[in-house]
Amino acid sequence: MKRYIIILVTGILLSNCTPKKEEPIKITPEELHNSIDKVIDIMIHDIFSPPVASRIFAYPNIAAYEIVAQVNPKYNSLAGQITDLKPIPEMDTISGINPRLSALIAHMNISRQLIFSEDKFDVLQDSLFTQWKATNESEFEASKAYGLKVADHIKEWMGKDNYSQTRTMPKFTVNTDDQTRWQPTPPAYMDGIEPHWSKIRPFIIDSASQFKPIPPPAFSLEKDSDFYKELIEVYNISNEITKNGDESEEVAIAKFWDCNPYVSVTRGHLMFATKKITPGAHWIGITKIASKKVNSDFDDTVYAYTKTSLAIADAFISCWDEKYRSNLIRPETLINQHIDENWKPILQTPPFPEYTSGHSVVSGAAATALTSIYGDNFSFEDDTETPYGLPIRKFNSFNEAADEAALSRMYGGIHYRAAIEVGVGQGRKIGALLESKIKMKNN
Repeated sequence: MKRYIIILVTGILLSNCTPKKEEPIKITPEELHNSIDKVIDIMIHDIFSPPVASRIFAYPNIAAYEIVAQVNPKYNSLAGQITDLKPIPEMDTISGINPRLSALIAHMNISRQLIFSEDKFDVLQDSLFTQWKATNESEFEASKAYGLKVADHIKEWMGKDNYSQTRTMPKFTVNTDDQTRWQPTPPAYMDGIEPHWSKIRPFIIDSASQFKPIPPPAFSLEKDSDFYKELIEVYNISNEITKNGDESEEVAIAKFWDCNPYVSVTRGHLMFATKKITPGAHWIGITKIASKKVNSDFDDTVYAYTKTSLAIADAFISCWDEKYRSNLIRPETLINQHIDENWKPILQTPPFPEYTSGHSVVSGAAATALTSIYGDNFSFEDDTETPYGLPIRKFNSFNEAADEAALSRMYGGIHYRAAIEVGVGQGRKIGALLESKIKMKNN
């Protein structure tokens, strides 16, 4: 009997001492989607400008993509293809690294550095780290070490893109004596944002001016001039839309594509901001919708995010180069000065010069990139704006969505026709260059 008890106790003790079998850590696209969604939420909270937001998307995606390209023969490294990027450190194939886990950790590490409210991101990151460590500690630690090594490599390259230098450059000087030049607009009368963004190192274009658009129509308040015709068109369209009421299709389109993180609301002596996503964030959201619709795996999802974010980033550099070169006055200012002092646009005018339209350029570039991935007749339901109280809109293609996004700027009363038509073409040229110049995927 004693012998039986000893054997039983020994068996129990041995079973309790036997190490728990570690399972491989499974990384799915959902973890990447959730991480990017969290970054977007924080960017809204921190109020990043649209150009700066595009930078926050690009670098983390590149880091993740470079790791994926090391282990998936379907993809090629961007090193030597985009400006100044050198190959990332090689992966030690015998150290138990999970490359998808490393890619996600690198992505999160760089994202965290680029936002202000790091503590908000830490809630998600710490939860995932705890989960992964409990699942397979050795795999987690090896993958984390490599992911952070790659992140450091990308951050060193990122640190040389002139962003830090532009933080100390002078503010934009407004020339109030020149009626053709941009003036701050109500209600906040903010300074022009990111006047030196053209000095940021681009990823794929040779320079900020590679796709310099044709000049806008020559400024003139003569009623038979092309410029005045475009000015009065904005005024007339806005008035017609206003007559149709807030439930009109044109108002719905304008509000859906507003994407202005600077909207200020004034009530009495109180002014506060309502927070929204940027144009780039909207197209990153569309990328998520498309990748989920086709059930992309982790690698294909990283590829889609990276290609789209490259297009968006260089679109902002190209567009901002033209904005502060042409330095064109907004419709709101001229209409209030010369046509109707009480007129207000349906959308709040954003704080930077008019030509070309940023949303148009970015939409043209992003739509071209996404079309190259998913095809021309890719229908989708865009629910990107539902968290902000706006309904889903349906599109038959990315280009259809881009055209509507561009047109929304005139419906909103914040752009002339030339800025949207030339702008969307400018963006499509950037997207086409990305497809022809950068070989990311092997056919």
